[in-house]
Amino acid sequence: MSERVRIAATYSFEAAHWLPHVPDGHKCKRMHGHNYRIEVLIEGPLDARGFVADYAELDAAVQPIIDSLDHRCLNEIEGLSNPTSEVIALWLRDRIRAALPGYAPRIRVWETPRYWAEVS
Repeated sequence: MSERVRIAATYSFEAAHWLPHVPDGHKCKRMHGHNYRIEVLIEGPLDARGFVADYAELDAAVQPIIDSLDHRCLNEIEGLSNPTSEVIALWLRDRIRAALPGYAPRIRVWETPRYWAEVS
């Protein structure tokens, strides 16, 4: 049985959003922005090179997805009409999984330095 190893990389983007399903008067009902930080973690056995995956391969798969969110209004992106951190994490996981076949990525989305959501 081969050892399983985890690797991770962090990414960031800035975007605006509002949360349409919170009550009137909630501060997140209004348009506002965040400096999001994203961690993508993948796990697997080492390949012949000694990698789970080359970080360059990870970046090539993930960075275009991150770039599609940068300086955008998240509510206008298909699948993100209610862009909570949890929904963003699921949205990212599905797209990153498709871009990295064979891996089940764990995604952590920091909305602020204090608050994050994670999906695996």
